[in-house]
Amino acid sequence: MSTKQKLKVVLCWHMHQPEYRDQRSGEYYLPWTYLHAIKDYVDMAAHLEAIPEARAVVNFVPTLLEQIDDYAGQVQHFMNNTGSIRDPLLAALAEPVMSTDTDKRLHLIKDCLRANRKRMIDRFPAYRELAMIGDWLVEHPDALIYTSEQFFEDLVMWYHLAWLGETVRRTDVRVKRLLEQQMAYSLHDRHELLGIISELLSSLIGRYRALAERGQVELSVTPYAHPIMPLLLDIESAREAMPDVTLPSLKTYPGGEARVRWHLARGLEVFRHYFGFTPRGCWPSEGSLSEASLKLLSESGFGWTASGESVLHHSLHKSVEASDLCGEESVHHAYRLSGTQTAIFFRDDGLSDLIGFTYADWKAEDAVANLVHHLENIATACKEQPNSVASIIMDGENAWEYYPKNGHYFLHRLYAALAEHPDLELTTFSACLDAGITPTELPHLVAGSWVYGTFSTWIGDTDKNTGWNMLGDAKQAFDRVVASGTLDPDRLAQAEHQLAICEGSDWFWWFGDYNPAESVECFEYLYRSHLSNLYHLLGEAPPSYLSRVLSHGSGHPAMGGTMRPGQAPG
Repeated sequence: MSTKQKLKVVLCWHMHQPEYRDQRSGEYYLPWTYLHAIKDYVDMAAHLEAIPEARAVVNFVPTLLEQIDDYAGQVQHFMNNTGSIRDPLLAALAEPVMSTDTDKRLHLIKDCLRANRKRMIDRFPAYRELAMIGDWLVEHPDALIYTSEQFFEDLVMWYHLAWLGETVRRTDVRVKRLLEQQMAYSLHDRHELLGIISELLSSLIGRYRALAERGQVELSVTPYAHPIMPLLLDIESAREAMPDVTLPSLKTYPGGEARVRWHLARGLEVFRHYFGFTPRGCWPSEGSLSEASLKLLSESGFGWTASGESVLHHSLHKSVEASDLCGEESVHHAYRLSGTQTAIFFRDDGLSDLIGFTYADWKAEDAVANLVHHLENIATACKEQPNSVASIIMDGENAWEYYPKNGHYFLHRLYAALAEHPDLELTTFSACLDAGITPTELPHLVAGSWVYGTFSTWIGDTDKNTGWNMLGDAKQAFDRVVASGTLDPDRLAQAEHQLAICEGSDWFWWFGDYNPAESVECFEYLYRSHLSNLYHLLGEAPPSYLSRVLSHGSGHPAMGGTMRPGQAPG
């Protein structure tokens, strides 16, 4: 195949974990931020560093950047004997003596088994043996009193060794030695691993900044705490794609536009703090867009944004089956809503989901060859269309634990194959605009997200609607107290920050009986805790309903962190 016009291909990786910290104590309730940082965020940077010709867009949620920075600081302080570690699981690496408390031991075992059994536990014989013992102890907790301290020391070591990035295991001689040791780890060994983790965390943001400075990566941002902007602006916008949806009794989120503007402004402020420049692009939380949110993105100066393919189909009133590869209304074009300046790129759901859900069980060379074949077909169909772009957009962390060796072979081959292909141009969204592509005018946009093109993942279910009503109550209390003028500036800033965390999308994602029970319990507890903290900051007693469990989930096994497009099912 030979085409005069190369097909532009954009790989966009969305890096996101919600706020796991208790804002009053600073303690972390769940460990997924630092675990994904030392495994996935590290590996994703290393793959790009290894192939200078590769290009990608990497999107960071501001609250994730702050948490990575906080983890790096607390571990460094511990290593310097100037502070403690506020994450219980990470702190277990540092404790000179493991707890003998039965409940704490049982909790530690469960924590250290929360990893992909096939790819992360069974891969290492020593870890597999410890996990088998751990499974038995969970079923027979009375035996915990007779279990040696060395078992727990080895288990917590192997858990963190398994969560290290594949590139770290292959290049760091200290890690290789610890892996070869297999058992009988000492306090010195645990502190050595903690030092390695400290290095990874403290250098991570700088590695991405360096990749951006040399033009390999375009860095973009999400509104500060990952809110669903269209729903904050207008809850009724959910009806555009779901006319019959049952919405909460909360008809309008109070002051929604002001809150969206706050998240956009604060997100840009945090991004500039860590990377030193203003991003041109914004991946809206969950790819959620509406005409109202697009206008605010345009006012904020963003050159581009993106969403899911189904949002485009709904907006064009076309089914997926009726779409062609490169027609005038193809997903492989950029668009622009009339009256705005921000270009919109739409995710090729088929290609993105192949990476997220299918290729994990394929040989790396076959998977890459298959993806390239699909892109070649698009390139052929679009050879007379100079404005064509294939956008592959997905989470940058969740899929890889389902791949052999954290996706090492797949990602390396993928970048190499796309970087050297004669008819494909691996590029970024801003580079596409700089190259002069002309966005197609979009006369109308139906509000929706990258999940089904609707907001059904965040609103409409009984428990999700209750969550929105609880948020509405908290916002009304916030407005009332702020209007009274009783909060000093520091307290007001703390309350505003806590409110932003409560407005994040993840709490609503997990509500509902179709989600894993353990994860629902964790996120539901976190949401109620964040709301309670907000009331305390306002000087008001939290409503009694915040002391009651809202949602129980399905009882299926829990996943490691947030699950969304780009993560394979468990």
